[in-house]
Amino acid sequence: MELNTRGRFAVMAIADLAKFGASGVVALTAISERQHLSLAYLEKLFAKLRSAGLVESTRGRGGGYRLARAPEDIAIADILAAVEEPTRMTRCVGAKGCVAENRCLTHGLWSALGQNIEAFLARVTIADVINDRVPGDEAGNAARRINGHAVAAPPEHAP
Repeated sequence: MELNTRGRFAVMAIADLAKFGASGVVALTAISERQHLSLAYLEKLFAKLRSAGLVESTRGRGGGYRLARAPEDIAIADILAAVEEPTRMTRCVGAKGCVAENRCLTHGLWSALGQNIEAFLARVTIADVINDRVPGDEAGNAARRINGHAVAAPPEHAP
């Protein structure tokens, strides 16, 4: 499964807001500059995120956005649902089959994978992301944090 830009950008923007908005509102221009995302695209995404109750906005001079809930209470699945990002792994939609009107031979595999991805995204919060605590990433993360500073992982030694 590959997320399209809508889902990836929404998660990136909410993570930025969680990291840099703890003390107040954050302007979309600041998120746009830090994350190298189109301001116009962010405006469309944040309209959906606001409608879903994930962010709140303040208008006027010094206005911007803040999280509507604590980062610990915002799952990645919530963000993807807000911007209408599907996580479906099969071609099947409703009663229609994968191949013509039948299930394909690998339907069960892709269906189970999709369910696992959905469960994972429902378990991971924005707090996990910004604090480098994504479950399952312990061994694979090349840059670890020590006392707030990123350090390269030690090289693996061959036996």
